[in-house]
Order: sequence, then structure tokens, then C-alpha cells
Amino acid sequence: MTETISEYLPAWLPDPLRCYIDHTSAGLSLRALARREGVHPSTVLRQVRRLESRRDDPLLDEAIAALGAAHLTHLSPTRKDLTTMTAPIRQGGLLVDDETLHREGLRMLRRLAETGAVLAIAPDMEKAIVLREFPDGRSARTGVMDRAVAQAFVLKEWIAPRKTGRVTTYEITSVGRAAFKRMMDAVDVARGAGLDESAQPFGDQHRDWDARTVRDGDGSRRVRYNVAESPIAVLGRRRDRDGKLFLEPDMIEAAERLREDFELAQMGPRVAQNWDRFLTAGDRGGFRPDAGAAEGPRSARDRVALALRDLGPGLGDVVLRVCCYLEGLEMAEKRMGWASRSGKIVLRIALMRLKQHYEDNYGKSGQLIG
Repeated sequence: MTETISEYLPAWLPDPLRCYIDHTSAGLSLRALARREGVHPSTVLRQVRRLESRRDDPLLDEAIAALGAAHLTHLSPTRKDLTTMTAPIRQGGLLVDDETLHREGLRMLRRLAETGAVLAIAPDMEKAIVLREFPDGRSARTGVMDRAVAQAFVLKEWIAPRKTGRVTTYEITSVGRAAFKRMMDAVDVARGAGLDESAQPFGDQHRDWDARTVRDGDGSRRVRYNVAESPIAVLGRRRDRDGKLFLEPDMIEAAERLREDFELAQMGPRVAQNWDRFLTAGDRGGFRPDAGAAEGPRSARDRVALALRDLGPGLGDVVLRVCCYLEGLEMAEKRMGWASRSGKIVLRIALMRLKQHYEDNYGKSGQLIG
């Protein structure tokens, strides 16, 4: 019987890593692993090659080497069937259990998610430390974790090397941020803070909830909304090489203001207001003169039309597609025949012009919607 090690690994270990260890330490072929996992052999091959390319990471290489050594250690001299083994593998405290990983994840991912935070570790260090650099140049130690926990973070791809050398530094990845968000959502649900009766951790990891005040005919009220549902919100979190935000808050506010008017203009018995006549290129169809008048709130429709006319061709196209149609930048560039990565710059210019449009026509305090 072919001997494997993956069945004795902790449940949190990613499946591609299990296949990699079984392939390199237990000698299972790629086709055998593909049959076991129910995937094509090329999928397993890509997973193996990807892990091989990551072996430059000192913590990852150390963890995989220890797992391979643990496999040889737990094989009996007579190479008996591994199914007789019942004790989980432990190699120098390499593997942590699920409870420890979750507890340390909540504690340390919070620190690593802070601006300017990195994890530092050296070959002779039993502990890894989290350092945070502040804008004034000061740095402070904000956390300490065991080396085994740091290895688990790397195996889970929660952290990735930022700089290698005598002291290797790591930073949190998008996978780590999503994992931390799921953990926090699970904590909120356990405390009764969740708004939904059923937990949706994998959906909530892509949501960024916030609250704002809106005014309508009944006065002011607070509403809860997802700021990550718009491509503008995603761009608003990006920074340039100098650490400055790519989109300033007032530019994002102008984009959201246009979107609110756009959505309000669609309300009514017929929600088929056609804005495609404002596009100078694309494949969303043409304007039909016999389509009839808009049935949505006329004032909101007029504000959107005025803003798009003021922006003109090109700038009006990109804000309509990205801010109102919620198209991604790559899709917008493809539809308008623009060069790759040019849409981001054009969008920024368009939002600067849109912000100026609102200030010139309605003042900095703005005008109530409706």
C-alpha cells in the first residue's frame, strides 16, 4: 500500500501543500494524487511548481523540510502500513492545532493589518516579532509569536516575504486580511452582533460596512451600506509610491454622489432610463428617440445629464461606466478600446473634474438629492 502523510496533518493545512508533501516525501505520483483529489494531473503539477517557486521563503522552506523529516521519522523500520499510526505528527513544535491557529490569528493578524506593520524573524530566533513603523519615523514592537505560529501563517499564505536576508520581514497578504475579516465576523456572530441569522463568512470578507446620513422627504436617517461594492471604493484604498491615496476623499464623494443621482433617476414605474446616449463608444446599444421620457425623478436625471455633458466625451464615458454601471476598469478599457492601465489615470482626471463641477454648480456643501 502506498504510504502517505497527509492524513496525519492538521485540518488547517491547505490541500495543495498536502499533495506537495505526499509527492515529495511519500513518493506519490502526480496522477495518483490527481485521482485522489478528483482533479486533472496538470492542476496538481501547477500546485507543486508553485510551492517549489516559494521555497525561497525561509519559513516555508523550513516548515516543508521539517514535515518531510517527520514523514521519514514516523515510518517504521519495516515500513508498516501507516494506518496503524494514531498519534498526530509533531516535529519540534512545528504544527499548531486549529484552536491555537485561530487564537493567534485573531491576535496577530490584527497587528499585521495595521499600517506600516511587518513581521521580522531570523534563523536563530525562537520568536517572531511584529514591528510597526509610524509616519514620524518611530518604530515599536506590537506583538510576539512563536516560530511555529509564524510558519503556520506562511503555510496558510496569510503573510508573504517582504525582504529576505539575515533578518527576513513579512507583511500581511490579501488572503490574510480576508481570513482576519472572517474571524472577526465569526466573533461578532457568536456575540449576537450579526445582522443575519445565518453566518456568511466568505461573502462578508468582501464587504466593508459603513454608515452614513442621507436626507429624504422624511428628514435625515442613518443607513448601513457596503463601501466595497463599487470599483471606486477599491481604488480609494490604493496608494501611490509616496504612500498618498490615489483618490482623495472628496473625489470618492463626488463619484458616490453621481451614483446616487443615477440610481434615483431609475426609480419609477418604468426603470428603463437609457443613459447609453451619453457614451461615445462601447457596445451597450444606442439611444432610441422613441424610448419616451424618463419616469424617474426628473431632478436627479437632470443632474446626471448635466454632469455627463460637462465632463464631455471620454471623461463622461469612464465615470458613467465605472461609477454608475459599476464596471471594472479593465472591462471599461476593453469596451472603449483604451490601452491597458490607462483607465485609472483617466478616471482620476474625470473625478477631479466631476468634483469641480459639483462645487461650481452646487457649492461645496452640495445640494439635497430629490
